[in-house]
Amino acid sequence: MTDAKPRKAPAAALGTAALALAWLLGVWPPPVWWRNHWPRETAMMREAQRGTDGTEERSNAPSFHPTALKDVSPLLQRMVIIGEDSRFRSHHGIDPAEIADALGTDRGKGLWGALATAWRNRDRLRGASTITQQLAKNLYLSPSRNPLRKLKEGVTALRLELALPKDRIFQLYLDVVEWGPGLWGADAASRAYFGVPASQLNESQAAALAATLPHPRTSNPTFQPDRMLARRDLILARYHGVEVYIPPAEETDTLQLPAITVPPVESLQVEVPTPGDTASDTTAARKDSL
Repeated sequence: MTDAKPRKAPAAALGTAALALAWLLGVWPPPVWWRNHWPRETAMMREAQRGTDGTEERSNAPSFHPTALKDVSPLLQRMVIIGEDSRFRSHHGIDPAEIADALGTDRGKGLWGALATAWRNRDRLRGASTITQQLAKNLYLSPSRNPLRKLKEGVTALRLELALPKDRIFQLYLDVVEWGPGLWGADAASRAYFGVPASQLNESQAAALAATLPHPRTSNPTFQPDRMLARRDLILARYHGVEVYIPPAEETDTLQLPAITVPPVESLQVEVPTPGDTASDTTAARKDSL
């Protein structure tokens, strides 16, 4: 009898570790599924449909139309990488340099100092999320900042990188990320904000969409656009070779961003087409105004 508890302890520890590992790796469908399948609905889309009382608002169900990467303007692709994850093509799902910078671990004194600094700055991990991590969150997780949820996001991002090529990850990301209330996917956002398909965006429009990504519901081309325009100018500056600092998402929550004009920058005309407008009429009007 005296040996019962000691014998049970390793089994309990092993069971707990197995459950933790199952939770950490437990996403469905598995990442390899996305090689040649499209999501009908993502975890973030479902989250966005929930009302304040937790009930589903099916009347606002998202409209999702997959778009091939070749049908997305190279300008938009470049602007998104500049604004969201400049080392996307070189990292493996997680960017250690961004994490270290966000957490301030380089300023810690020794191991315990680094850990203490990292814990104090743990909320800043949001700004260190790579495009692959953001895709993992959109497909499977929630917007929670819980450190355990963030750990699962990182593990899932690594699994996505192992299962999918970079172009496929980027294609999925552009198609499932939110660009405004009820706007999912680059092509839907391009048509809603500018009246043109994602393949026909100009520099200024592409940078504006990229600048919308950190806060698509609170700052976009049609709602409180000032912060979006400031970030757009920073992205355009970087695109034209100017060494500027583009703040991560959590810093733009509180900071006023300076506007930087880099010629040539075309004026951003923000007009959402009305339901009666045709795509050709809106496109013609857009060309006349630029």
